[in-house]
Amino acid sequence: MGARNEVHTDLLVVGSGIAGLTAALRASRTADVLLVTKTELGEGSTRYAQGGIAGALDPADSAAAHARDTLGAGAGLCDEAAVRVLCEEGPTAIRRLIDLGVAFDRTGGPDSSYAMCLEGAHSRPRILHAGGDATGRAIENALVATVRERGIAVREQSALVDLRVEDGRVVGAELMTADGTRCMVRARATLLATGGAGQLFSHTTNPAVSTGDGIAAAARAGAALEDLEFYQFHPTALAAPGSFLISEAVRGEGAVVRDEQGRRFLPELDPRAELAPRDVVARAIARVMDAQEGRPVLLDATGIGSMRLRERFPTIDAAVRAAGFDWGRAPVPVTPAAHYWMGGIRTDLDGRTSLPGLLAAGECARTGVHGANRLASNSLLEAAVFAARAVEVALSGCGAGAVGAGPAEAPWAVSVPAGSAPGLSVLTGTAATARPDRPSPAEPSPPTGPSAGVDRRARADPSAPVDRAARADPSAGAWSRAALQDLMWSRAGLLRTGSQLAGAAAQLNAWRSPAPSVLTTVRALEDRNLLDLARLLTAHALNRPASVGAHHRLDAPISVPDSAQEALAC
Repeated sequence: MGARNEVHTDLLVVGSGIAGLTAALRASRTADVLLVTKTELGEGSTRYAQGGIAGALDPADSAAAHARDTLGAGAGLCDEAAVRVLCEEGPTAIRRLIDLGVAFDRTGGPDSSYAMCLEGAHSRPRILHAGGDATGRAIENALVATVRERGIAVREQSALVDLRVEDGRVVGAELMTADGTRCMVRARATLLATGGAGQLFSHTTNPAVSTGDGIAAAARAGAALEDLEFYQFHPTALAAPGSFLISEAVRGEGAVVRDEQGRRFLPELDPRAELAPRDVVARAIARVMDAQEGRPVLLDATGIGSMRLRERFPTIDAAVRAAGFDWGRAPVPVTPAAHYWMGGIRTDLDGRTSLPGLLAAGECARTGVHGANRLASNSLLEAAVFAARAVEVALSGCGAGAVGAGPAEAPWAVSVPAGSAPGLSVLTGTAATARPDRPSPAEPSPPTGPSAGVDRRARADPSAPVDRAARADPSAGAWSRAALQDLMWSRAGLLRTGSQLAGAAAQLNAWRSPAPSVLTTVRALEDRNLLDLARLLTAHALNRPASVGAHHRLDAPISVPDSAQEALAC
């Protein structure tokens, strides 16, 4: 193990996407802040967001209409209070970004109105973009520049090892640098903004840093998690190495999806066709791909034209052409890919978790906004809105020397491998949504050994047929990251069955977690987190026998409340 030292601060922010940067900027006005990030400042999912940020800024739009669309996409499982906060406070959060230098696209000159775009499951155009399809990069660059200008303390190349809990309260975290040096940061409040865990799957639009570090650390510390079964798969990633995301906005501009014979199939399944919610489109594509023996479907943007594609989507256009496709003249192959985790660390409306001293914001938090399926372009908005709210709690906590606990404990718990880490018995419901009649998964044996892995950022060709069978020997304790990703893709991915999930759980439980003695590299820390989270996701999915939203079981009926059915039809 590397040498240890100790640092003190008022607020420790872990993660440097839009949520972490927003929190650090707002808190720095009145408190000491330390912002830490696993690699370079600004690297993370925010930078790669293309679709934009949604908000009811147009006078003809309203927060109520935005809320209706959000609730409809969430399949009846959204927290209505959280949705109301998101949609009512969203325009203010967007204006704060504008004040910080984010130049969203306009219809004409500098004083013209902002260009509002339409995306899937929105009832009207309300999505702002910057640089056409470079919205995330524009937001990230503006926030990073402001952090640098204000002299906020930043530690790059510092990975989260674990949260420090004393007398039931989070008092900071242990970090590790790239050379293995350990550092203890003691803080009056700790805010996790570490993003999602797309690296759980062999095909993902997420960058390599998305290994669920904050969610896993919170679980080990005993924080309540919720809705882990709901992982959103983006319908259209380029079927080429790297799984480059082709934004939903391309379909909003008029692109259509065809099978390998050239037939459009989405209008037959949903009246909104290519603009249906992401889970609907992604599942439809997955089924067609299964019928085509795993070969990708085709995204046809030829009707938009080469010039418009280059002007409107410069980043995507360059990536598609670099992969060897002229998408202005011919359809390009696409496949679904893991994109966004609706579940995560359970928080209240102010970012408080079930552990005193710990807050969470962004993709790692489960605010209740997204329900079973996230509405397009709501993720950047959620991060900006709820990170700002969490900071107000953090600052009041710093002043009083405490941050209050979050929501009341839920009565329903999922059993997971007790030996994988302390506190890894994680709640999965609230009093309103608990399902005590659901079967509990078998208690697995505790894992106790080292692991190995290989870099999966350069993935196998997504155009290759998907292997639906388990690839690893359940009797073997050693495993690789590639094997875990393939297992999760084939058994706990977009289309699932109870038997596939049970098989995945058995395999995951047979694999050994890295022993503390081998946790000397960031890669080893990530592998531990991925195994912990794979077990948790699978356990949560097994404990929801009905299909709803992004959790779709081929062996179970769709279960959607009547109110959601009405919302989905609007």
